[in-house]
Parts: sequence; C-alpha cells; structure tokens
Amino acid sequence: MHILIAPNAFKNSLSAGEAADAIRKGLLQSGLTCSIRCFPIGDGGDGTAALILQYENGISEDATANDPLGRKIKTSIGFIDDGHTAVIEMADISGLRLLMDSEKNPLRASSFGTGELIKIALEKGVRKIILCIGGSATVDGGCGILQALGVRFLDHLKNELTCLPENLIHLDSIDISGMDKRIRDTELIVLCDVDNFLLGEKGAAAIFGPQKGAAKVGVHKLESALHKLNEISFLQTGKEMNALRHGGAAGGAAAGLHVFLQAKLVAGIEYFLDMTGFDEALEKTDLLVTGEGTIDLQTLEGKGPFGVASRAKKKNLPVIGLAGQVPPEPNGLLLQYFDVLMAIGHQPEDIQNALLHTAANLRQTGFIMGKMMAMRF
Repeated sequence: MHILIAPNAFKNSLSAGEAADAIRKGLLQSGLTCSIRCFPIGDGGDGTAALILQYENGISEDATANDPLGRKIKTSIGFIDDGHTAVIEMADISGLRLLMDSEKNPLRASSFGTGELIKIALEKGVRKIILCIGGSATVDGGCGILQALGVRFLDHLKNELTCLPENLIHLDSIDISGMDKRIRDTELIVLCDVDNFLLGEKGAAAIFGPQKGAAKVGVHKLESALHKLNEISFLQTGKEMNALRHGGAAGGAAAGLHVFLQAKLVAGIEYFLDMTGFDEALEKTDLLVTGEGTIDLQTLEGKGPFGVASRAKKKNLPVIGLAGQVPPEPNGLLLQYFDVLMAIGHQPEDIQNALLHTAANLRQTGFIMGKMMAMRF
C-alpha cells in the first residue's frame, strides 16, 4: 500500500508540513506495511508561500514593511524562476496572527504593507507576482495595497482619505494617475482560499469581519464602506466588484486588485496543485490522507482538503479526512469526497489545549488508522 499524506495547515497549531509528519509518524508506529509520501498543501491561506518556495526550490529575502496597524516590522519575500517570479504571503505582513486580540479592528487595519512588498518585488524587476492572501487582518477591499502603489482615495473636496476602510463611506473618487506603472507590465496572480463575493450575507464584511475583530456595528460599517468602494469603482472603471467569485477573499482585497491592477483571481488550491505536480504524486497512490482544523460543508467551497480529495476521487481512490472538528452525523455531500472523516481529539479539552495537542492527536490518529488497516479477520 502506498499512502499519500496531503494535509493543509491546522490553523493556529501546525503547519501543513508538521501535520503531515505527525500523521506519518503515527502510521509508521502502527507497524502497517506501506510506503508513505508526505505532500503538504496550501490553498492560498497562511503558509502557502513557504510551501511554494519549498517545492520550487525558491529563495527568501528579508524585507521591512508596515503591519496592519502601520508599525514597521521585518518580514520576507520569496523568489522562484531564477528571480523572475515573486511569491508574497499576505499573512506575513498584513496577517491576523500579527495582532493581539485587543488590537484586532478591521475598521482600521490596512493592507498597506502587502502593497509595500509588491513594490519591492517590482523594484527587483520581477515579471510575475504570486500573492497568497489567506489569513489577513483586513477588510479594506485592497485599498491599503493600492495606496502603497500610488492610488489615492479622495472625498468630494479632493482631500485624500485616511483611516481606511472606516472612512471609505466618504469616498467620492479614486485617483490612479500616480499608480506605479510597472504593475501593468507584471502578471499578478492572486491565490484565493475562499470563493465569497464582496458584498452581502456571505460577503467580506459579514463573514470575515467578525473573525477579524468586528462587532455587529463594525460589520455594518464595513459593509457600507465596501458598498461605497464598489459604487465609486464601478462609476470610474465600469467593472462590478461584487460580480467576482473570490472577490471577498482577504476582506475584499481580491476584488480591489482585480479591478484596479487586472489581477487574475484563482482558486488557490487548484493553482498550487497544478504548480507542484500533485497529480503525478497521485499516480502510484492507493490511499489519500488529508486534513485541516475543521472539515465541514465550507470545506467544499475551495479549501485544500476538498481540492486534493476531488482529484483523488477522479482516480477512484479512497480518501480519509482528519480534523479537529468534523460533522457529528454523516453528510452526503462530504461523503462524495471523503470516505471517512475522523475527529482527532482523544480526550475532553477546551480549544486552547486542543491546539497544543494537535501533533500528538494526529500521531495517535495515524497510529489507530494504521492498526485498523493492518487488521485481518
């Protein structure tokens, strides 16, 4: 039996590589006769850029830029293809994990630092930029990124707005005359880990605002701000931001980058799997094991485990999904892609302790899987 272990990161706990290694160790401890290959995956979420560099033998260079609250911090930019392509992880400079709970405020958090990294990449002369946008702290429609590249957001008196996205409600026009022209000659590919639209009940404000620290009133203000951004951008460009699948990713940054920078929005997991040769790894596989923090119906909306499971199912391969949380009852939609879903917890504990024990729980679950597969009746 050849087993392919291809998990996503377990959020706030383990990287995809660490998760894969924990499952591998458990399977080996079980004594199951098998060969194993670890193929950690990224879907555009936190950690995807590092995996791309690993698979593509890239390099990382230090950089300094602003965090979501405008504080200068050290970060990095990746380069592949002999330096012709930059790989940028939005979470590394504009990420939610950079903020303490008391600092989370998407009405003030800016994606400006991500724009600074794009500008640094342009100065390096790259021809392509791959931007992984999961894990951001922002719901600014990409305004911060655009500001870093020279775009100005103006009120009716032609004064430049500050404190975005909160003050986007006063937006009257968008001045792109000072935008860095080099971006127009650079292919910008945005890896999205969700397929939400910009506005509405499943939009950037409603779904991601609370996750990033917005209370009910804050969510309403963010929705109004993004509505205004959509309205003014449509008047100036004729492009409807809310018509874009994936447009709500990274708090609407995907929509803003597409409309103003002609960025190509892609399903992050599909791009990643094509880029890293995942289908080739499936060729000699008998069983796929995948997982992430939670597997539920939202997983089917473009998350990493769905991406690898759907490809495995095209080859009629069995798939086991491991997660901290799985549905309490079998679900027909999930069963189309996951033959077995296993919750990895082995004792009652709160979420904080569960996160600390993820590696041990994955090892134990791998051990149990191996023992069960080795049983002969």
